[in-house]
Amino acid sequence: MAKKSAKDKKSSKGKTSEKVEVVTATSFTQALRAGEGFELVELDPRSTPGFDGDKVAGEEALAGLGDVLAELQERLYAESKAGGKRSVLLIIQGMDTSGKGGIMRHVVGALDPQGVNITSFKAPSAEERRRPFLWRIRKALPTAGQIGVFDRSHYEDVLIVRVHDMVPASQWSRRYAQINAFEQKVAASGTTVIKVMLHISSDEQKARLAERLERPEKHWKFNTGDLDERAHWAAYQEAYQVAIEKCSTEAAPWFVVPADRKWYARLAVTELVLEHLKELDPQWPKADFNVEAEQKRLAETP
Repeated sequence: MAKKSAKDKKSSKGKTSEKVEVVTATSFTQALRAGEGFELVELDPRSTPGFDGDKVAGEEALAGLGDVLAELQERLYAESKAGGKRSVLLIIQGMDTSGKGGIMRHVVGALDPQGVNITSFKAPSAEERRRPFLWRIRKALPTAGQIGVFDRSHYEDVLIVRVHDMVPASQWSRRYAQINAFEQKVAASGTTVIKVMLHISSDEQKARLAERLERPEKHWKFNTGDLDERAHWAAYQEAYQVAIEKCSTEAAPWFVVPADRKWYARLAVTELVLEHLKELDPQWPKADFNVEAEQKRLAETP
C-alpha cells in the first residue's frame, strides 16, 4: 500500500461519476491496500489517499455514489435468486471513536436493508467462550446475494485478547494462521472479503471523547471503559500492526483508512465497497419465462 504519497499516483480506476472523476487521483482499493512493508505509524490519520478534494468535494462525491451502489447491490441480490452464490463481507475494525458508528449510518445505511446482514460482535457469551473463536464468526457469514457487515470481528481475538493477556501468547499467536486459512475458504466459497481498519490518531480520539463529555446529548455515547482502553493505546497500535502485517493476504487484504476526517472515512469505505462490487459485476438474471407472451397476456387483461 502506498502511504502518504498514494494520492500523487495517477490512475483511471475508481471513477464512478463526473464529480468524483475531477478529484479522484487513484482507486481507493489501490491507495488503501496494506501491502508488503506497510507501517501503520507512517500513515497520517488526517491524510486522504486516493482523493484530492476537500470536505465539500468529498461530501458531494459521496452523495453521487448512492444510485450506482444501490443498483450493484440489487444486481447482486437478484443474481442470487437465479442461483448465484456470490456475496460480500465488509469487516470494520478500529479504536473507540474511530467512526464505526458513522460508517454504519452513512455507508451501510445507504444500502437496501433486505440485502444486508449486520453483526455487531461484543464480548463473547459463555457458550461462545466454550467454542473455537471462529465459531460465532462462521454463523454470521453472509448468504448468497447478501452484503454482510461485521462491526468488529474475529480480529478482536488477536487484538483485545492480546493487549489484555486474556489467553496465553502461545494460543493467540496461532490464530493469525487460523484466520488466514478461514478467510481463504470464505473467499473461495464466493464471498468477497473487504477488511477495513479505521486509523484514528490519539489526539483525535481524545478530542472526540472530550466532545462526548462536554455535550449532554452525547453522554449516552461515552463509556468509562473507553478511557481504560485508551491507556493501552501503544499496545493496540502494535497489535493492529501485527494483525495487518500477518493477515493482509491476496484472498483477503486489509485496507487501512485514515479516519481523523470523518467525511473522508465515509467516502473511502463507500468507494471500497463500490469498487469491489464493480469488480464482481453482478448481472441481472435472464427471465425464465417468455417475456413477449407475458406482455401479450397483460395487454389482454381488463
